Amino acid sequence: MRNELDHYIENNSCRLDDVLVWLERETNIRTNRGRMLSGATQGRFLELFSTLFSPRNILEIGTFTGYSAVALARGLPSGGSLDTIEKNDELEPLIREAFRRGGVTDSVNLILGDALDIIPSLNKMYDLVYIDGNKREYPQYYRLVYEKVLPGGYILADNVLWDGKVCPENNSADAQTTGIISFNSMVVSDPGVKNFILPLRDGINIIRML
Repeated sequence: MRNELDHYIENNSCRLDDVLVWLERETNIRTNRGRMLSGATQGRFLELFSTLFSPRNILEIGTFTGYSAVALARGLPSGGSLDTIEKNDELEPLIREAFRRGGVTDSVNLILGDALDIIPSLNKMYDLVYIDGNKREYPQYYRLVYEKVLPGGYILADNVLWDGKVCPENNSADAQTTGIISFNSMVVSDPGVKNFILPLRDGINIIRML
């Protein structure tokens, strides 16, 4: 039933960007972690969210092969920019090829390295932050970007349902699950934000700064 609904959604939504179709195929061919890709449904959501919000500055934590960066960059206004951080430098050739094919090279800045080291050095305020990095470090990412998001801006965090492991009856003591649970708890108890967990794919926590 789930696969049937996925196909129905895909067939009744706007046609996916050819570049993202190409990148999904290349990611599965050239990496062994194709499951980490945002995918068609989430890619459409990110592009639409960015287009509706029209953020001038976006920060992405976790580029992987560039799928979500290309989707988010579609919503940038003229002169807007997206900074995206990726720790695995072996992915750089594919990322840059994706940016070139997507026509976003001039608006997307790829930063290679550890996000925990890089974020404090970014002297910029952001309208939108997309978190899709190391799940163990989600609480740390949240603390680091908090003062870098403008009032009325958004933080989107991916994988916050973590295959259902976040539920009390299912969760384990592994560090990634613990990181996601701690992050979700931090957000919902934070009086400075409003949030909603959208059950799209593996869950997206949509957080608005007050």
